[in-house]
Amino acid sequence: MKRLLLLIAVILFFKINLFAQNQDIQIGAGLNANRLTTTGFFDYSDPQAVNIKVAVWGFVRYPGKYIIPAYSNVNDLLSYAGGPTDAAHLDNLKLYRTNKDSSQTIFNLHYKDFLNYADVNTVPARVPKLMPGDILLVTGEPRLYFSNYFSIIVTTVSTLISIATLVYLIVKK
Repeated sequence: MKRLLLLIAVILFFKINLFAQNQDIQIGAGLNANRLTTTGFFDYSDPQAVNIKVAVWGFVRYPGKYIIPAYSNVNDLLSYAGGPTDAAHLDNLKLYRTNKDSSQTIFNLHYKDFLNYADVNTVPARVPKLMPGDILLVTGEPRLYFSNYFSIIVTTVSTLISIATLVYLIVKK
């Protein structure tokens, strides 16, 4: 009976893994429509425009390297990256730029600086235009919620109970 149950469990395990389907891929969709989250490279290039390579690091949904149109701004780049996570500090965005003379410039940005500007030309001067090679760093700090604390407590208590049971069984013999 145990062998039969084991056989059924193995068959179900392999059946589930072999026939799993990817729900995110659409037949006929372009290559850029599919996010390859296992990679860190995303292509949002515009064939009708000049494109630049930039990177987004930190607390965004899809950090990585991006090919984007040169007319894109920081808002667009954050959108391409899937938006900031709930742990992101939007008041402390950093834009790293390597200049032509190999020096580096760091721009400290606050999301409110460019939040209400629909036209790139009206954004204040303290928000620089994206240039090739720029790196946008979205700073943040991981947050723990009730479910995280509950999981930590349950894991710790169950480990302690297992150790206590093991010690009890060893001492009892």
